[in-house]
Amino acid sequence: MTHSHETDFGTPARTSATLVTLEIDGRSVTVPEGTSLMRAAMEAGITVPKLCATDSLEPFGSCRLCLVEIEGRRGTPASCTTPASAGMKVSTQTPRLAKLRRGVMELYISDHPLDCLTCAANGDCELQDMAGAVGLRNVRYGFDGESHTAKAKDESNPYFTFDPAKCIVCSRCVRACQETQGTFALTIDGRGFASAVSPGAAEAFMDSECVSCGACVQACPTATLTEKSVIELGQPEHSVLTTCAYCGVGCSFKAEMKGTTVVRMTPHKDGGANEGHSCVKGRFAWGYATHKDRVMTPMIRERITDPWRAVSWEEAVAYSAARLKAVQAKYGRGSIGGITSSRCTNEEIYVVQKMIRAAFGNNNVDTCARVCHSPTGYGLSQTFGTSAGTQDFKSVAQADVVLVIGANPTDGHPVFASRLKKRLRAGAKLIVVDPRRIDLVRGPHIEAAHHLQLQPGTNVAVLNALAHVIVTEGLVDRPFVEERCDVAAFDRWAAFVAEPRNAPEALAERTGVPADAIRAAARLYATGGNAAIYYGLGVTEHSQGSTTVMAMANLAMATGNIGRDGVGVNPLRGQNNVQGSCDMGSFPHEFSGYRHVSDDSVRGMFEELWGAALDNEPGLRIPNMFNAAIDGSFKGMFVQGEDIAQSDPNTKHVSAALESLEILIVQDLFLNETAAFAHVFFPGTSFLEKDGTFTNAERRINRVRPAMPSRVGKDEWWVACALATAMGYPMGYDHPSRIMDEIARVTPTFRGVSFEKLDRLGSVQWPCTDEAHTGTPIMHANGFVRGKGRFMVTEYIPTDERTTLMYPLILTTGRILSQYNVGAQTRRTANVAWHPEDLLEINPHDAEQRGLKDGDLVSLASRTGATTLRAQLSDRMPPGVVYTTFHHPVTGANVVTTDNSDWATNCPEYKVTAVQITRSNLPSDWQVERDRQEGERKRVTAAAFTATVTAAE
Repeated sequence: MTHSHETDFGTPARTSATLVTLEIDGRSVTVPEGTSLMRAAMEAGITVPKLCATDSLEPFGSCRLCLVEIEGRRGTPASCTTPASAGMKVSTQTPRLAKLRRGVMELYISDHPLDCLTCAANGDCELQDMAGAVGLRNVRYGFDGESHTAKAKDESNPYFTFDPAKCIVCSRCVRACQETQGTFALTIDGRGFASAVSPGAAEAFMDSECVSCGACVQACPTATLTEKSVIELGQPEHSVLTTCAYCGVGCSFKAEMKGTTVVRMTPHKDGGANEGHSCVKGRFAWGYATHKDRVMTPMIRERITDPWRAVSWEEAVAYSAARLKAVQAKYGRGSIGGITSSRCTNEEIYVVQKMIRAAFGNNNVDTCARVCHSPTGYGLSQTFGTSAGTQDFKSVAQADVVLVIGANPTDGHPVFASRLKKRLRAGAKLIVVDPRRIDLVRGPHIEAAHHLQLQPGTNVAVLNALAHVIVTEGLVDRPFVEERCDVAAFDRWAAFVAEPRNAPEALAERTGVPADAIRAAARLYATGGNAAIYYGLGVTEHSQGSTTVMAMANLAMATGNIGRDGVGVNPLRGQNNVQGSCDMGSFPHEFSGYRHVSDDSVRGMFEELWGAALDNEPGLRIPNMFNAAIDGSFKGMFVQGEDIAQSDPNTKHVSAALESLEILIVQDLFLNETAAFAHVFFPGTSFLEKDGTFTNAERRINRVRPAMPSRVGKDEWWVACALATAMGYPMGYDHPSRIMDEIARVTPTFRGVSFEKLDRLGSVQWPCTDEAHTGTPIMHANGFVRGKGRFMVTEYIPTDERTTLMYPLILTTGRILSQYNVGAQTRRTANVAWHPEDLLEINPHDAEQRGLKDGDLVSLASRTGATTLRAQLSDRMPPGVVYTTFHHPVTGANVVTTDNSDWATNCPEYKVTAVQITRSNLPSDWQVERDRQEGERKRVTAAAFTATVTAAE
């Protein structure tokens, strides 16, 4: 349904330099050539009845309601499938058309349940609306014959109901699954009267290939596909436009409300990143915001073995400030620091890093980008001059060749994946570089031209081999290089990659990729037209993550694939605001806008505005904080919305560091794994309560608006301001828009950003400056930010993590569609129906060698630790490589990952860990101890709350 009550023009807009003028119902209308008569009429304010047509899908012409008459033509063609042409005279309302439409509607209604008053779609049903629009007042055919009204409902999906009794077989759901989502999970089964929508081969929705993106529910014009939340709560009465808080795609949604209760989330058709599409997480998995596990009051305790004590906000702030000041008095100004959250707003992040720099008096601030995309910032700044991706997402529609490396978009960034699949179905070629056979390698109506199934840790070698072919076979775009790039740097790089040791043949044994496959892929990338690179954590989370980013930038520059639509180097960032957390100055060496703390003029500007002396030396990175904590020189930490005890590598090392702290302050929605080591807990706010902005992977700044009042009574930015003030640095704002105003004042790329502009334009992509006042969708269009593009020599240096007889397999990790990051949000929704536990994918050959069967409990052990999980036999992984996700804390995948990290940024090498797999009948020692601690934590927390409530009474 067009749930959000936006204007539906019936068919998609067309773009053409040629305009045609025609007459509709006596009105002169001018539209681009190729526009349907239906859309032309709608744009002129003339509504044509319709059921099978919607402007998110290509016209289909099956419902026979949108008939029109055209002067000089016989018959009554469908307006949705008839293009406008110059000089046409069209009538949309005549007695003949009215009679035909009423006849069609009679047939629909004669085979439809007449339970409108009790139907969940009452008031939001297009069939109901069209019956009124065509003036239907009675049905001549009776209701005694054979019909579909007794068909049973399919309630298997946790989020929506499929009621085939109400289906009019308009095919909108089937077409949405094909055109918008690209999964092809739905079909029309049978012919004639027996035609029916079918998930898969007459399966239940949960047994089919449906990915629960909601496109079918959004498209359905009746109550056939209806959200269970709507059935329970009724139709929403108003909506609030906001931004999803899951991955870095940054989809725009309308939170459709009844009072302060969310009824459903519907994707906004004008959302710059998603244009009306969604995935299962953003569309349905928002219930965590009101989950019973949310902590609603601040809590403190002297020791982490003590029970929590609920206190007022003022007491928690005063206690935190006193403990932090005591630590600094004892151990020095640099003994405390903090971590900002990539799930919080730009405004919340900005005030936390400001608190640390101005109130704590040091630069010991870092963010979770350290453990995911810090190599992106370093690598792209070295080559292009800016720490962000080059394109907007819709640019992929102009790509002829797409290279996906170290990313699994269908699971990690599904809305972008749908855009990509649509382009692939239209003829673009795909190169996948990944140890695992991801869904994009072969799926419905798509297949990669090349899958370079490399050994984990050999990204740089593969990219150097691709570059070798491009350089030695004369495929370099010399005019682009000579005009746009540093030619001396190019010559050094070209000589390096041309060396025989970088030839595909020389590297084949090490990478595991046949030389002829490398050569074919290189030729396709260099000569196939517009070529775009999209990459993920499989690039950055390596000891050579920064080197790999620079190697990709080299390829793009050498082939001229930068600075226009359909090309570029594009990180698929993991969290909703990981780009923003970096932009806001969350790294210990940079202020907002990526300017070094040692730059006297920049630092002086901040000192004058903030009224505080600022340190000119970079502070500690997250791994340095952990090491210093264990060494005894770092004793206090503020953690904003990150679960570092679960997400960071080598869990035992992280736990030891957190146990060494004298004061740990955690701000979050839930008592997460990190909170087990905390002395102060501040409740956080969900995205449905936040007022501010997120910045997605395409540099798009989107508004986040509160759909419901804060359930804890305070904004998250208030906590940082109150804590800074209590420590002696007065800080305060009367509204988050004032924080953005300050961000714009101190950050050149945000200079033109304001809440007013975002509310007016919808979103902007930075840089947003005086020269680009509406933002910059495509970077480096007329020249690189740094001036001349710089080629970097990318020497391949194998990781220190090697397989041995004791640890003969390589573990790599990733995400799954239904879960998100450490699972704190998605595990508290019905998404657990798809992924109730983390599994270990192992090749059948490796499993047979170890006597393992599918579903066996196995021990996963490395040099740093061991855990136990269930095996899943899968040929997605080549022999010698195993794979798991990290969404469930009970699995503890990071117990086995190592301290190895990227040479430039310390980004952990999650993707390469030498392991052994053995059969196991018991949980690991780590899991037994964790379960004991979890049980004790729940017991003392429950006791503390009981005591607090009793005292209050």
